Formats: sequence, C-alpha cells, structure tokens
Amino acid sequence: MNIFERAKNILITPGKEWSVIENEDANSSHVLTYLLLLALFPAICSLIGFGFIGYNVLGVRVGTMSWGINQAITTYLSMVGGVYLSAFVIDFLASKFEATSSFNVAFKLVAYSYTPMFVAGIFYLFPALSVLVPIGGLYGLYILYTGMKPMLKVSNEKHMTYFIVSLICIIVVSAVLGAILGVIFATNALAY
Repeated sequence: MNIFERAKNILITPGKEWSVIENEDANSSHVLTYLLLLALFPAICSLIGFGFIGYNVLGVRVGTMSWGINQAITTYLSMVGGVYLSAFVIDFLASKFEATSSFNVAFKLVAYSYTPMFVAGIFYLFPALSVLVPIGGLYGLYILYTGMKPMLKVSNEKHMTYFIVSLICIIVVSAVLGAILGVIFATNALAY
C-alpha cells in the first residue's frame, strides 16, 4: 500500500476506498505506519509555524523555538492519542449497536478518518491560519460516517445513532486528552 495513494483516495473517493480497505487484513501493521507517518506532517508544520515563523500581535512577533517544539509534540501526541482513544470508544460501543466488535477494525476506521486532519495540518505553518485545521476534522467526520457501515457492519437503523453516540464520546475523550496535554506542555513551556 502506498501511503500517499491511500491518503489521496480516502480524501477524494472515500466510499470506493472503504470497500478496498474493508477487504484488507485487519491486523496489518501498515495502518500504524500510516498513522505515525501522517501525524508527523502537522507536527512538523507546527514546529516550523510556531517555532520559526510565529505571528504578529500588535506589531510584536510571537513565536519561539520552545513554543514550536511544545506545539509539535502536543500536536503529534494528540493526533496519535486521539486515534487510539477514538478507536477504543468505537470498539467499546460496537456491541451496544450490534456492530462488529474489533479494535483493529475500529483502529483502521479511525486512523483513515483522521486523514483530512493530517492534511489540514499544513495550516500550522502559518499560526494565524491554524484555526482552519478543524475544517479538515469536519470532513474527517464525514469519512468516519461513510466508513462505519462497511467496516463495522452496523445496520441501517442503528448507523446514525451509533455515529452520534460515538461522536459525543470522542469529543469528551478528546477534550480531556487536550486539556491534559495542554497542562503538561504549558507547564513545561513556562519552565523555560
């Protein structure tokens, strides 16, 4: 599997790509490789944007190398951790919605659904544009929604409810993860 080809296909033709992904080995390590490599993209953009480029506030340049490093680490850990936690939540809820309960399948679903967020990480190069990254996340939700039915074999009647309950749980888990990482790295940044 070519990582860039998979990313392009999941972004442009997610419905078609899910049928290809559905037939792949659920235990393959290429999904983990895909996740770890693509999560580097927004992290590196964060390092460059917040560490080297920065932005101006009332004519004063804001941005230091330590801030860039903290942003890069926080971005990488929150993306990778978010995939794992989201996959755990989706797998945990699967039995309640009579869907396929397999962490590996849920991990595949979530890792590929994060692709738009990884690509939107380019906006971290210019910190003033970093507010646009969540738009990639919205498209990722659409990709997650379209992938739940083929990957988890959820029925038509329970598909929307499963998606909404999963989404609510993922938002709560992500907020907690973000708060924890924010406190850890904000405290670390203040030490410098």
